Amino acid sequence: MATPGTGTTFLAVFALISALLIGFYGTGSGVTWSVVFLTAVTGLGSLWLRRRDGGTERRVCVLVLGDLGRSPRMQYHALSLSKHGYNVTFVGFLDTKPHQEVLREEKITLVPIAEVKGVRVGPKILTYVTKVILQCLQLLYVLLRMETQSHILMQNPPGLPGIAVAWLVCVLRGSRFVIDWHNYGYTIMALSLGDTHPVVRLAKWYEHFFGPLASRNLCVTNAMKDDLQENWGIKATTLYDCPPSIFRETPLKLQHGLFMRLADAYPQFQSRGCEEDKQVERSVFSECDLCEEAVTLRAERPALLLSSTSWTEDEDFSVLLKALEDYEGFIKAGASLPSLVCVITGKGPQKEYYRKLIDSLQLEHVQICTPWLEAEDYPVLLGSADLGVCLHKSSSGLDLPMKVVDMFGCCLPVCAIHFHCLHELVKHEENGLIFRDAQELAEQLKSLLSEFPGSGGQLGAFRRTLRRSRGPGWDENWDQNVLPLLSAP
Repeated sequence: MATPGTGTTFLAVFALISALLIGFYGTGSGVTWSVVFLTAVTGLGSLWLRRRDGGTERRVCVLVLGDLGRSPRMQYHALSLSKHGYNVTFVGFLDTKPHQEVLREEKITLVPIAEVKGVRVGPKILTYVTKVILQCLQLLYVLLRMETQSHILMQNPPGLPGIAVAWLVCVLRGSRFVIDWHNYGYTIMALSLGDTHPVVRLAKWYEHFFGPLASRNLCVTNAMKDDLQENWGIKATTLYDCPPSIFRETPLKLQHGLFMRLADAYPQFQSRGCEEDKQVERSVFSECDLCEEAVTLRAERPALLLSSTSWTEDEDFSVLLKALEDYEGFIKAGASLPSLVCVITGKGPQKEYYRKLIDSLQLEHVQICTPWLEAEDYPVLLGSADLGVCLHKSSSGLDLPMKVVDMFGCCLPVCAIHFHCLHELVKHEENGLIFRDAQELAEQLKSLLSEFPGSGGQLGAFRRTLRRSRGPGWDENWDQNVLPLLSAP
């Protein structure tokens, strides 16, 4: 481990303790300076006394300052570590249930933390500062309570204040600190606040200061690897997202079972018409002969278009909605195209805004639903879809959409909106199409679905290419790139 200098260590410890003291004193909590100082000294003293034991080298903390259930890459890290005999402490928010494999694995212990809000009165900056201070305290409390870990593997973003706290604990305990760079936090903040906002500038300084202090670094693209090296002085290992084995083309029987379950809650999946045959079970896409238990796809079915989102500022879903309106116009103008069922999955802050836009659309041949799927159902739906759409537009231009990785794992062709390094994943006119605006997306939908439900044409060619070009899976990729880092001095 490359241990930072004594001066830097002292500065970080002093800054953290000072911030906490000022926070308590400034918010009028009634806690005296002497009590807070004694608490801080006692906590740090107990930290120093935590000694490594025979099991330390087989313990790893995986830390996410976000929802574990919506952090698939970090779930895969935890599973890979457990498969290699590591005991994993998986720390993060438990808003959404993680995958069953994570819940069943005996070597993975979930440690939930709560999302703190900060003081709700006064200026916004006070809310933000108190939130950071409270989260510092929470993380220190959680990390100090656990046994000494050989490594702390943390996702960034979000990294404020987690990077500083995790690094400090690693320095004091002799653990190794690994950051997995998914993006830059300050660029995401800039989407809503602007590049010149003081909080964005502070976040940028923070990542630049604390980021290089990690022992090891992972990142998601070669473009980010180069940027970290050139502009941050950080040497990182590229670990491309790869789909685990659960992402694959879905057998017809599983497709039908999911369609029927979704039909109970979403009318878009329900069979249309007045079929009275009680021996045949139907969804809008499939039918099952209950006597022979034979499942077939319906010849007159609509095409199933799928997109996934966190409903944040880096995905403009008005582009898709405008393209779907144009697609509706093609059909009304006489184009021989199938009807569409567009499923947009996910949770996030802008979901209600877009649901209101969806409800205002007057579409006859396009139906849209926005379900939240359990972790086990999501890959089944991906493997059942006809075409995927990705609206992810990287805030930094340096990360790749994991949703496309999952779609490719299911051999699902994709239309994806253009940004800087997308070519590292989507090869235009080889495994999918890249578009720049709603009009171009609408034309691509028209072209790709012109021969639906036949398997010919460009859509079928993309799917065949994806079947032939399946590269190494997550396990092989992780063993090659991450496992050596854990044993390196």
